[in-house]
Amino acid sequence: MTDLTLLHESFHRNGRVNDFLLNALTDADFGLSDNQGGWTVEKHLRHMAGFRVGWLWNLSRPHAGPLLDPTQKDADGDPQWRWHDCPPGELAAAFTAGDEAALNAVQAALDENRAFDDPWKEGAYASNPAHFLQHTIVHDSHHRGQIMALLRAGGHTAEEMDALDNHWAIWRE
Repeated sequence: MTDLTLLHESFHRNGRVNDFLLNALTDADFGLSDNQGGWTVEKHLRHMAGFRVGWLWNLSRPHAGPLLDPTQKDADGDPQWRWHDCPPGELAAAFTAGDEAALNAVQAALDENRAFDDPWKEGAYASNPAHFLQHTIVHDSHHRGQIMALLRAGGHTAEEMDALDNHWAIWRE
């Protein structure tokens, strides 16, 4: 059995960094974009939170269930993500629920000594289901970097950007 203690700790720290960023944003920040057709800060955050349910829908549908609203369907007829049209201030709940579902899905696969489902043959973390958690950390980090660039370009002062950089302390605990 693989000891996932460090990975779990890193995954929880990633969640704390996401919380730190969400708590630092103003209502105006959610609408910032590059004014060249790129995503807004809000779109990056929705994509980050939705990443979890999107992958879980493919990997472990029972674990995606709590993240879905079965009364609403998307264009493919699948249940809609619960937070698909929530106010931006409610995205923290989407991250929390998505992280919990991801951890539960990985642990269930490991406990049952099975791989994730792979219905579309996209690759489903075949060497170890825990790689899904690593992928989530890397994916979130990528988009947080894009968000930081949007905030800087959107007029945040050097002092404000320095305050946002304080999230690095979470990784150095």
